[in-house]
Amino acid sequence: MSEQHDEAQTLIARLIAERWMPRGEALARRVLVDEAFREEVEQRLAACGLRLLDNPYATHIALGLASAAEEPVLGRSGQWLASNLNLPRDCIALLVVLWALLILPKRERQVARRDNSEIQQNDLFGADKPIPKGAEVEGSVQETALLADFGRQLGGKMRVNVNLGLLSRYGFIERYAGVIREGPLLDLALDHGVLAPRILDGALAELLAARLAEKAAATAAAAAAETKA
Repeated sequence: MSEQHDEAQTLIARLIAERWMPRGEALARRVLVDEAFREEVEQRLAACGLRLLDNPYATHIALGLASAAEEPVLGRSGQWLASNLNLPRDCIALLVVLWALLILPKRERQVARRDNSEIQQNDLFGADKPIPKGAEVEGSVQETALLADFGRQLGGKMRVNVNLGLLSRYGFIERYAGVIREGPLLDLALDHGVLAPRILDGALAELLAARLAEKAAATAAAAAAETKA
């Protein structure tokens, strides 16, 4: 067995066992830039009904169901499942809200910084430069603010707390001292191209706009107070 095959096996085994891998690790970097290696990995995954989850804005890679496997896996009971994790409906709703609060603003900052960088560089290779990610563009949500804005719709404080625990356990979010941040899977498991238009043009649009406006106003007020000091 060739070295490439050995490393493909190792990468897939680690993703199954560990559920995700930081993009900065050697095997993750290789599968993202080595076309032959990626093809080998994708062929092996496809044979098992799986696919590689990756986007240039995410900080990790992971595995998901291949399109052909979605119906046999998620629709086998006659009722289409939202995921293979058996998350309750209110937990799925909370997941979507957190994705909208954490990923949508992050994506805007990433795209804006990439565009600004390309304009400032003004060279032939601007489009090939890495898209900013990490702490400089990631945001956070206060649990108290989440409860104030969406607690009633999401089942109340107890249900929200239980569901936050589930989402944290599965790697969608990270919680620390009452602050919620993006977890390894949040930007991978939900399809931005499909979900973003539905949120921005749908029922959550008004609520999210008000929430983001309040946050922007608070940030501006804090900056003004600091300037005066």
